Amino acid sequence: MSRFDPRGRANRALIVGVSEYDHTAPDPYGVIGQLPAVRHNRTTLEDALYRGGVFGAGEVTVLPSPSQHDFTGALRRAVSEAEGLLLLYFAGHAVVNASGGELYLQMRTARVLAGELPGAVSFAQVLSEICVAGNRAEKVLVILDCCYAGHAAGIWHRFPDPEGNKEKVLLLMSVQPNRCILGGDADIATPFTRELAEVLDEAGETWLSELYPTLKQRMDEAGYRAEEDDPQIPQALAPPWDPDADVLLAARPVPSPVPEPSPGSAPAPPADPGRVPDPSPPSAPPQTPGPPPRPRRSRPLARAADSVRAVADRLGRPLLTVVLALLATGAGGYGIFALIGDAGSCAPSRELRVLTDPDLEPAMQAAADAYFASDVNTTDDGCRRGGVTVYSAGASAVVTALSERTDAWQQPREDDNPQRDIGPQPDVWIPATGADVGRVTAAQEDRVFARLEPDTDPFAYSPVVLAVPRDLARTLGKPTGRPLSELVDALAAAPGTAEVHRPDPGFTDSALMATMGLYGDGDDARGAERLLTRPERPEPSAVTLLCTLPDDDAVDDRSAALVPEFLLRSGVDCHPATRVPRTAAYPDDVPGLEPTFVRVRWDHGDRDADARDDEANRFRTWLTGAEGRAVLGEQGLRSASGERALLDAESAPDGLTDTVRPAGSADSSGLDETLEEYGNAHGSGRVLFLLDSSGSMAGLWDGPSAGPGILKRTLPGLGGEDQYGIWAVHGIEGRTHTELLRFRTHPRKDAERALGAAEVRDAEADPATALLDAMTFMRERGVDDARPQLIVYLTDGEDDTRLTGDELEQVVERAGTAGVPVAMVTLNSGACDSGRPGTLIAEASRGRCLDAGDDLVPALHDEVARVGTGEE
Repeated sequence: MSRFDPRGRANRALIVGVSEYDHTAPDPYGVIGQLPAVRHNRTTLEDALYRGGVFGAGEVTVLPSPSQHDFTGALRRAVSEAEGLLLLYFAGHAVVNASGGELYLQMRTARVLAGELPGAVSFAQVLSEICVAGNRAEKVLVILDCCYAGHAAGIWHRFPDPEGNKEKVLLLMSVQPNRCILGGDADIATPFTRELAEVLDEAGETWLSELYPTLKQRMDEAGYRAEEDDPQIPQALAPPWDPDADVLLAARPVPSPVPEPSPGSAPAPPADPGRVPDPSPPSAPPQTPGPPPRPRRSRPLARAADSVRAVADRLGRPLLTVVLALLATGAGGYGIFALIGDAGSCAPSRELRVLTDPDLEPAMQAAADAYFASDVNTTDDGCRRGGVTVYSAGASAVVTALSERTDAWQQPREDDNPQRDIGPQPDVWIPATGADVGRVTAAQEDRVFARLEPDTDPFAYSPVVLAVPRDLARTLGKPTGRPLSELVDALAAAPGTAEVHRPDPGFTDSALMATMGLYGDGDDARGAERLLTRPERPEPSAVTLLCTLPDDDAVDDRSAALVPEFLLRSGVDCHPATRVPRTAAYPDDVPGLEPTFVRVRWDHGDRDADARDDEANRFRTWLTGAEGRAVLGEQGLRSASGERALLDAESAPDGLTDTVRPAGSADSSGLDETLEEYGNAHGSGRVLFLLDSSGSMAGLWDGPSAGPGILKRTLPGLGGEDQYGIWAVHGIEGRTHTELLRFRTHPRKDAERALGAAEVRDAEADPATALLDAMTFMRERGVDDARPQLIVYLTDGEDDTRLTGDELEQVVERAGTAGVPVAMVTLNSGACDSGRPGTLIAEASRGRCLDAGDDLVPALHDEVARVGTGEE
């Protein structure tokens, strides 16, 4: 296939630059801010494309800050019209979902809501629009200048392509995965787009294979930085291709060179100012395009390129898919276009797809990289026998997909597509515990298209630990031989405000097993959950949790984390030097991670079954042998048998125990039951609002920062499935409250209407009796389930004189046994000082005390939102 010169064809370029957004901070659901630099991106790139001569008049369309609908419509038009080169460029805000498996491009109307991203277009949807049957373009180049742009490469690999058009799609991305770029200077284009346009403006022909390494070198030499002071490194991806399969992006005129005088010639006389110069001789006829010139490189970059090209020559082009995947995930190297060299003599090798738990992915990737370069994987001729692609997805989602969705995994549907949601069909599955295999087989019924063949024993071990900042660790006492609840209680009793964080139990097995220990044999999951710090959204994995805690030094200093021990040894890719050093406590009732090698066989997948078996067996043998164990030891894992000694004890960091007595292994039914209990404890919630309506509230009644107005501002934290009601608290004899809003589910407008109609009463209030009634009311409703509950009491504190002596003691005692957190909210200062009624009641109930000295409205909104499901 010859290099593609699109000049003279029907080419289309769609430049999408979102510089203005409808919803921005401080809107809690808006994007971070406007992007004025993107206005310059649009004009800078448009001018460069027109000057380049590949795109003619009317072939470049610019979309300034479109809506989601406008973007999709313009993309469809460009796809239908392009017959040569189709170029799609996007600059704007972008986010990734919790698992990191999807990239969302945020258009003008974008918002960020719980479980939803309205106004955004997923990159998988972009590929769906491009890879339609009617796409007649020869080549498609997608250029992304946005945060997390590098994630697009992984999505490209996982994207199903029934029409066979994915192979023509090339990607150019402004930054590596898991990195966010800065917004740029408002007066000029962003760095990536600015450098891109300058490369396109260079004289002569600019081919894609030349543009990427040149662009990467320029950005490296300029020292551009992403957030967290990381280098901003452009990424690129193309499918395996013939070295001659390239695409021309610009063809600028080349200035005629000024002839140099011969060594012996005399200097030319000064020009006569009045003389008209002779016309220039006609230019030489155009030559047949030859290979593009190799871009200028810095010496370190040249050495890296030569090394990578040598590897590529040994591998042969068919294995470039694997190498490209590594590059796209930030594995380094000169870049995909620098890999294209002379044809190698190696036969095509096979790619092994390995699916694992998100917490295990860094360790398994390190093992795959070492295996790829090992002697075991190298023939006598220097060729690689195979490659390994490691990817991860939520543990519970994988269990469900392997038990109930294997038919859709083989034949994806629009409404059920595990290839999109999880990734390609795995050849090998490495769950964090062999119990996950039991969960799969127990749930399998009809139409099962994948058969699991697990190894009998795990190949490594890592306990789940309570990683405690060393300044707090001394308060724990003995770090081994104690249940998790006892360790957490010891932290709670320590001076200061210690916090305990846990990742999402629905996403990683380590968090689910920690939750098993937390719940123990009791039946109060909701009460156990109150032992932990309750973020509005838990971090999806221990890897991300350990990355985000250092975002706030004060939080990092006081926070313990439930994580696999090996992550304290190997660290994670988020500046480990900035994290607070932690000591591991080893709860004896939390099962540890026991990664297990599981061969996955798919129906009708026998075309290359023997060769794939050979590759899987070779990788298993290496992984469980001396070389594999050495890599696992470097990652902090332990032996899977005996005293569970560290595989690499010599380099173990301080704060770890040399040998540990393992807790019992996880069992499949226990994991499923714990996950169900967790879901109930975090499902739709119940909130009872008590609004002090006594006469003293008259001066604190009207306006958004007064009594009813504050409660209105918490309502967005409640959804359509949450139950809630409002009591007006007044009266000291007989009934001490009246019902403003019946306790059930409500549209938000009904609650706002009830609060708008609420009135101050000419009466005093009896907070003690009202609170006792509320606790009894809520306890009765939580008897049969573990749904989260909350009582909110909002007052001016004027009637706290009735919260003293026996009355206060009775309320505090009931608060400690009712199982319902109470948020005591007082509109005056000092109400949450030590020993005050609000403080004592909130602490006894494991709730929260807020007064006018706090950022009261956002804090109360967060308390309600943790219980509710959110109106969206």
